[in-house]
Amino acid sequence: QVQLVESGGGLVQAGDSLKLACAASGRTFSSNSMGWFRQAPGKERALVSVISWSGYSTYYVDSVKGRFTISRDNAKNTVYLQMNSLKPEDTAVYYCAANSRTKYGGIYYSSNEYDYWGQGTQVTVSS
Repeated sequence: QVQLVESGGGLVQAGDSLKLACAASGRTFSSNSMGWFRQAPGKERALVSVISWSGYSTYYVDSVKGRFTISRDNAKNTVYLQMNSLKPEDTAVYYCAANSRTKYGGIYYSSNEYDYWGQGTQVTVSS
C-alpha cells in the first residue's frame, strides 16, 4: 500500500518557522516530481511548491517565494517544506503529493498531475 505521510505541522506565531516532512512508503518516488499544496478554510486546494525528481528544478507561488524552501532526500523517499517568516495567511492544511506517471520528467503545477496524496497536516499561524 502506497502512503504519503506528512508531519511537522502545528500552531505557531507570525514570524516563526516550521519544517514539514512527507515520507513515502510502499514505493519509491525518487524518479518523480513531488509537491506541496494547501487548502485554507473556505478555499480550494492550491499549489504551494513543487520539485523535480532530481531536486534541481523547483517552483514556488509568489506568496511564499523567499520564505519557503522545498527539498527532497531521495534516499529517504522524503520531501520537505521549510517555512520561514510565517504569516497568518499561511494558515491551511498542507498536503504532500506525488506524480507517479512520469519518470525523470519536469515539474507539474496542476493538482491533476498528482495521483498520490497525503492526509494533510494543519498549519496555524496566529497574529
